[in-house]
Amino acid sequence: MLTKRIIPCLDVDNGRVVKGKKFKGIKDVADPVELGKFYSDQCADELVFYDITASHEERDIFIHIVEKVAKNINIPFTIGGGIRTVEDFRKVLLAGADKVSVNSAAVSNPELIRAAALKFGSQCVVLSIDAKRNTHGSWDVYINGGRKNTGIDAIEWAKRGQLLGAGEICINSIDSDGVKAGFDIELNTILSRDLTIPIIASGGAGKMEHFSQVLKCGADAALAASVFHYKEIAISDLKDYLHEENIPVRRCNR
Repeated sequence: MLTKRIIPCLDVDNGRVVKGKKFKGIKDVADPVELGKFYSDQCADELVFYDITASHEERDIFIHIVEKVAKNINIPFTIGGGIRTVEDFRKVLLAGADKVSVNSAAVSNPELIRAAALKFGSQCVVLSIDAKRNTHGSWDVYINGGRKNTGIDAIEWAKRGQLLGAGEICINSIDSDGVKAGFDIELNTILSRDLTIPIIASGGAGKMEHFSQVLKCGADAALAASVFHYKEIAISDLKDYLHEENIPVRRCNR
């Protein structure tokens, strides 16, 4: 059985790791390279770095930070934010990233997913989806850091992303983001049922039980930020707990 993954998420703005709630109230947290190394040493399975304002500001991604991170950690990491072309994929991968996450640009140009998957392999392509529940009982896709509602159905967009060649879906619930009341179990259950590629659940982690719930509902990985950044949950303790819950995880060497 494949092990479930625990993935700290580092949102980066102006060279610093930041965190907010529902994409608002952004506060400074730490240096991304130092925090990345800390998580690498603490038994995280992967890391995700998002340049959270690159798409909105229409600027290039932070290549210099990617290069520094690659030199200081020994686990896979994903870079997202401001990725608009296959050339952007190439730059980020050459700088040391293992995977590249696309969100806003993929909505505007879905063929970017196919082109990147053909060029670099599906394993390098992560389709990140910011989803918010609407009044009709489904979820809409938001872009530009959660600022713009596209009106696209999140489930259907995830299915299309898989068909285009995405190797993973990272589904972030805007409603749950930073609130610490738990992941969106319904959303992750549907995606895990309807797709064959791995699902990374994001948004809502507040306690260890939340990780157990979303991983048991079918998600292949759980991504979180503030509970790790503020040392409310230690990754090694979380993995011990998940092991006791009969969830397969990579245990830490102590």
